[in-house]
Amino acid sequence: MESIAATQRVAPAVAPYEQAVSEAFARITPPGKQPLNLFRTMARSPRILQRMFAGSLLDAGSLTLRQRELVILRSCARCQSEYEWGVHVAFFASAVGLTEQEIAATRVEGDIRTAGWSTNEELLIRLVDALHDAANVPDELWQALEDSYTTEQLLELICLTGYYHTISFLTNALRIEPENYAPRFHGLPK
Repeated sequence: MESIAATQRVAPAVAPYEQAVSEAFARITPPGKQPLNLFRTMARSPRILQRMFAGSLLDAGSLTLRQRELVILRSCARCQSEYEWGVHVAFFASAVGLTEQEIAATRVEGDIRTAGWSTNEELLIRLVDALHDAANVPDELWQALEDSYTTEQLLELICLTGYYHTISFLTNALRIEPENYAPRFHGLPK
């Protein structure tokens, strides 16, 4: 991917926020913390911010948290969204038991069998890669996924991958400045 300047293209909104934005931030931001740069940037359009939150798949769905985070990390890595990848590593990776090696492996393209994923986790990586590369799922992969995941989970997996492509488009196109606590791609295998 071509290197881009670090200057954020749309300045984040600053407090005081509109009431609806304040209420949305209060629901998702820990007390005493500032909302994420992405959220504050999207608050420049309260309607889009609300729709973004409404489309989120971070609720208790049919996937385990580990499955969800693996799909998110791989989706963001494949889209080169260092911002969103780093936020999810910072907030969720240790909570779902991802090791440093596994986190780094979400960035590795090529032979995914060398990463040591379980068979079901390898299927998730292959699904994200297929959707990213071709916007489709080959029949043999679909059959293997059907053998391991429910229809509800398959629908969620596809939507989750697509949602984080959209988030990656936002973070990359707007050049959202990384959170100071979030890991970066630098130094990890590509």
